Amino acid sequence: MPRTAVSQESGTDRAAAAASIGDRLDRMPITSTHRQLTAVVGIGLLFDTFENNLAGTISKVLQNDFAFDGTTLKLVLASAFVGQFIGSLVLGRVADRYGRRRAFLINLALYSGFSLLAAFSPNAVWLIVTRFFAGIGIGAEQTLSDCYLADVLPAKKRGRYTAWAYTIAFCGVPAVGFAAMWLVPLSPLGIDGWRWLFVIGSFGSVVVWFLRRRLIESPRWLAANGRVEEAEHLVASMESGKPAGRRALPGPRRSSGVPAPVGPEPGSAGSPDPAGPELRPRLRTVFSKRYRRRTAMLWTFSVLSVFGYYGFGALAPQILAAKGYGVVTGLGFIALSFLGYPIGSALSLPVIDRFERKTLIAVVAAAMVATGTGFAYADSAALVVAFGFCYTLCSNIFSNVSHVYLAEQYPTAFRATASGAAYSLSKLSAAALPFILLPVLDAHGPGALFLVIGAAMALLVATVLLLGDRTTGTSVDTTRRP
Repeated sequence: MPRTAVSQESGTDRAAAAASIGDRLDRMPITSTHRQLTAVVGIGLLFDTFENNLAGTISKVLQNDFAFDGTTLKLVLASAFVGQFIGSLVLGRVADRYGRRRAFLINLALYSGFSLLAAFSPNAVWLIVTRFFAGIGIGAEQTLSDCYLADVLPAKKRGRYTAWAYTIAFCGVPAVGFAAMWLVPLSPLGIDGWRWLFVIGSFGSVVVWFLRRRLIESPRWLAANGRVEEAEHLVASMESGKPAGRRALPGPRRSSGVPAPVGPEPGSAGSPDPAGPELRPRLRTVFSKRYRRRTAMLWTFSVLSVFGYYGFGALAPQILAAKGYGVVTGLGFIALSFLGYPIGSALSLPVIDRFERKTLIAVVAAAMVATGTGFAYADSAALVVAFGFCYTLCSNIFSNVSHVYLAEQYPTAFRATASGAAYSLSKLSAAALPFILLPVLDAHGPGALFLVIGAAMALLVATVLLLGDRTTGTSVDTTRRP
C-alpha cells in the first residue's frame, strides 16, 4: 500500500478514535473523578492567583524597602508577566506534544524554586530576575488548567466545573491581601514580612506538585496521539465510577481496532473539527482559513482583557496612594476589596452554562467599566471599599467566563499550543501595563486611568460580539457557527 494511503488511513483512524472518546466524555455525567480533578486543578490555580497579585499588592512596600525609582518599579511589576509570556508559549507546546500532566509538573517546579529564591532578594535586580523565571513556570498554569478541564469535563457541565476550579483559585487573591496586611508590618524570625509571602507561595506550590503527580492524563489527548487503549481504559474507569489510575497502561500502546466515530450530539451547533497529522501542535495552524477569525478575535481579546483585570489588581495600591491613603491603610482596603474575587467567581456558577459565553463577557465587561469609574472617583473609605469590592466581583465573573471561552476555541490536537499563544499575549500586554497606565495615573489621576481602561474594554466587547462564536454546551472539538 502506498505510504500516502497508509498515512491517510492512520489519520482517519486517529480522528475516529478521538471522536468516539470525546463523545463519551461529553455525554458522561459528573463523577467523583471529575470532582477530584477539578479540586486539584483549583488548588494549583490558587497559588497562580496568589503569585499574580503578590507584587502588585506589596508594590509600595517593595518601593520603600529598596528605594525603587519609577522605572525599577515598572520592571518589577512587568518582569513576572514577561516570564509568563514565554511560559505560556513554550509550555503550551509541551502540553500538546508530551501531555498535559507532564507540563503541569514542569511549570510548578519552576515557579516553586524561583519564588523561594525571590524571598531572599538582596536588591531589585535579583527580585526582577527571580520574578521573571518564576513567571515562566506560572505563565502556563491557567492555559494548562483551562485546556485540561476542557479535555476531561462533559460539554454541558464544562463551564460550571471550570468556574468551581477558579472559585477555589480566587480565594488566593484575598489571601494575599490579608496575608500582606498581617505580615508586612512584622518581621517573623527577624525576616521581613513581605519575604514570607514569597515563601508561602513557594511551599504551597510544592504541595500542589505532589498532588498533581496523581492526575490522570487527558483521555482526549491520549486518543488524539494514537494511545487509544490508554484513553479507552481511563474513560471506561470514569464511566464505571471507579478511580482511574494516572497510568492506565504500561506504555503508549496503540489500538489495533478503532471504535466507530460518533457524531455530535443531536442539536449541537456544528460538526467535529478534523483531527490527524495535519493538526499537530504547530502555531501556524491557527492562521489557517478554518481558524483565522477565531484567532483574530482571541488575540485581540487577550491583549485588551488585561486592562480591565490586571489594571485594577496590579495598580490598586498605587491608586490608593494617589488618593492619599498610607501603605497599611491601603493594604486593608485592598484586602477587603479582594473579597469580591472568590465571591464573584462563585456567582458565575449558576449562569456560566445557562447563557451564551460571549454575551456574558460583554455584559460583565460593561459592569467593570461602571464600577471602576466609581472606584476612581470615590471620596470616602466606605465608597472606596464598596466600589473596589464590586469591581473585583464583576471582574471574576468576567475572568471565569473568559477562561472557559478561550479553551473552547481549538481542537484537542493543538489546543494548548493555540490557547497558550493567545494567552501569552495577555501576559505581554500585562507586562506593558505599568508603562502605559502608571504615567497616566501620575499625570492625570485615577479618573483618566479608568477612562483608558474603559476604552480598552469597550473595544474588547465589540470584538467578541462581532467575531466571537457561540460555544455554550457544544463539544470542544466542534466547529461552531456564530
